[in-house]
Amino acid sequence: MASNEFSVGRDCQLVVMGPFGRVDLSHVTGFDSRQQTASIRIDRIDGRQMAAELPKGWEGMFELERGSSAADDFIARIEAAYEQGGAVPAGTLYQYIAEPDGSTSTYQYDGAVFRFAQAGQWRGDASVRQRLEFFASSRRRI
Repeated sequence: MASNEFSVGRDCQLVVMGPFGRVDLSHVTGFDSRQQTASIRIDRIDGRQMAAELPKGWEGMFELERGSSAADDFIARIEAAYEQGGAVPAGTLYQYIAEPDGSTSTYQYDGAVFRFAQAGQWRGDASVRQRLEFFASSRRRI
């Protein structure tokens, strides 16, 4: 259930289904997603402007504090499959949002591919922050 009359970060839960099964990321501290579009602009001869935004997928990222080898192992397995010449299938992301009215919105990101934008900096007594980025061909409400 939502904790306010508006959405906050804790109202979101994420499930990553990678190409080889579920990936349990521990200590996710942030999630960001944004729609990608191709802009079309038309200047008609009569001076009227027309426009369209064509959907071209979604991209985003997970920020996490490393609590296990899950993200490292996930990317290592994708790399190994690629290096062995096999096809690496895309994954799927699920985003569950506890809405302020008590309902739950669920969004599915299809055709998701991943990259490790930041595997972590290892320093003294500091936590190891990681960043996993993704691109998905589409997002739909389920």
